[in-house]
Amino acid sequence: MAYNTNLAERVRKYLAKSTSLIIQEKKMFSGLAFIVNGKMCINISNEKLMCRFDPGRENEVADKPGYEPLIMKGRQLTGYCYVNSAGYSSQKDLEFWVDLCLMFNDKAKASKKKKS
Repeated sequence: MAYNTNLAERVRKYLAKSTSLIIQEKKMFSGLAFIVNGKMCINISNEKLMCRFDPGRENEVADKPGYEPLIMKGRQLTGYCYVNSAGYSSQKDLEFWVDLCLMFNDKAKASKKKKS
């Protein structure tokens, strides 16, 4: 499970600034997921961020540096994207993507728990 540990630490530190968030980390999607208030919010996968955001903002974020559509099983998933290093090199850029994911987190649906 390879992911950029420096990028993960940057995200971790930024999320930790908010005392109102319940943050968990979980290895998933071939990387590290940050679960915020019980919902998958943002992931580190290899050298990229994997972001979950309001699908209504797709056109806006598609124009941002580093944006890459998330393609799964041959189709683009709206409301999800990858962001390569060109999109998060500065702290301001990283904060944009994390904040984008956090803004959607309250509206996002939690995934169903698997029965054990």
